[in-house]
This record gives sequence, C-alpha cells and structure tokens, in this order.
Amino acid sequence: MKWMVAALCLALGGCASVSELEQSRETLEVISGKTPREFADCVKQRLAESRGPLEEEKHGEGLRLIVPQKLTPGTGPAALVDIGKRGSGSSIKLHERLNNFPLRPGDVRTQVTECISGS
Repeated sequence: MKWMVAALCLALGGCASVSELEQSRETLEVISGKTPREFADCVKQRLAESRGPLEEEKHGEGLRLIVPQKLTPGTGPAALVDIGKRGSGSSIKLHERLNNFPLRPGDVRTQVTECISGS
C-alpha cells in the first residue's frame, strides 16, 4: 500500500516546465477591466499563503506569473498565468499542470477567477 502511495505521489509530482505549460491548452481564458499590474497583484496576494511567492516576469506589454507547486515546491511550476494588456484592461490565460486531471487542486483557478472582477 505504501508503495502505491509513493508511486502516485511521484506520478502526480512529475516536473513540467514553463514551455510545456505554454504549449498546453488553457484551462481559463478571460478578460478583465483590471490592468495587468492590478490583476497580477491580486493573484499574487491571494495565492501567497497557500503557494508561497509567485515568480513574476515581464511578458510583452503584460506580465506572466509562474505559480509554484503546492506540495512539492521546487519541482517545476504548477500553473502559468499570462496577463496581456488589452485596451484599458487585460486578457488572462491560465495554463495548469495536470489540466485534464479532475482531482487537481483548484485553488489557482479559483483565485484567478476571483481576481477577474473582485478586489
């Protein structure tokens, strides 16, 4: 039994790189009236406690947030949030690791969704 739990943890904890996440299908694609900076700050604040610090990169006229894994930090990103400039607001694309696995943690998608129009 312990062997099966260890094997499952290794399978689910496999590494995914930023470039692999970029090529995966988006699990969320929306627009917001917030600027890329406002949106990024909201997501970073909401995920700080459960995920630790998010890595932020300048990405064209927008920003990119790299979300660390929850249970195994340092083993690759769990999600990628691309926030592009769109008029006075922003366009948001969320790429999640294990995007086709129904039991994946939902905290990233929930917090990104909350930040679309919330504070």
